Amino acid sequence: MRTALRAVEAHVRPDFRKAVGFGVLALAFSGVARGIGGVHAANVHTRLAAYGLAVAFLIFGVAATRSAASEVSRVTRARAGTAAATAVRVATLLVGYLVVLLVGLDLFAIPVGHLLVGGAVTGVVLGIAAQQTLGNLFAGIVLLFARPYVPGECIQVRSGALGGTMEGKVTSVGLLYTALETAEGVLNIPNSGLLAAAVGPIPPLPDRETAAQPPSEPPPQPPSEPPSEPPSQPPQPGPDPS
Repeated sequence: MRTALRAVEAHVRPDFRKAVGFGVLALAFSGVARGIGGVHAANVHTRLAAYGLAVAFLIFGVAATRSAASEVSRVTRARAGTAAATAVRVATLLVGYLVVLLVGLDLFAIPVGHLLVGGAVTGVVLGIAAQQTLGNLFAGIVLLFARPYVPGECIQVRSGALGGTMEGKVTSVGLLYTALETAEGVLNIPNSGLLAAAVGPIPPLPDRETAAQPPSEPPPQPPSEPPSEPPSQPPQPGPDPS
């Protein structure tokens, strides 16, 4: 049992443990604050305790968000490089801070209904205006977890929407674009186009040149000469009858 626990502990990163621990504490503080009646409780001491629990929730919620963003950034960096890891970390922080803010406002009994309605309307408008960008963003997230290619790999892309067949080396993988180094230069391909294309690895250039060479033919043999016949012997004269 101890060996199994040590093996699990060796594979679990410190940021992941911190994120789980801080998240559990934040949820516990939020639950206790709601259980005692919140900031509108009849007792003054209960209201003060509710305010203190709400502040504790904000502190541990922010800490859990930062730890989770660091862990997600580490995993993303190993899969897709530094550029994608930075973008994923920022997105994780924004989402986590937004959740902590909304729950904190609710714990402090600040009405958030109008804020949510306004945010929903704003989200719909921004979604329509940035449809192409959001398409590339979600496609980048799918490619990040599917991993059909990794930075440094030589790939072949076949897509009619992208202009046919392209071959090159993946230099970086981002949430919106993937950089492909081809013979004509570096191309930034939208992730939505790559998600809808056929992508596969290609062998290195020396192996491809060897495979493209036609099989060598044996050297031509000189024509064979017919076997020489022995010279004909003249007829021998017979015995004289006289």
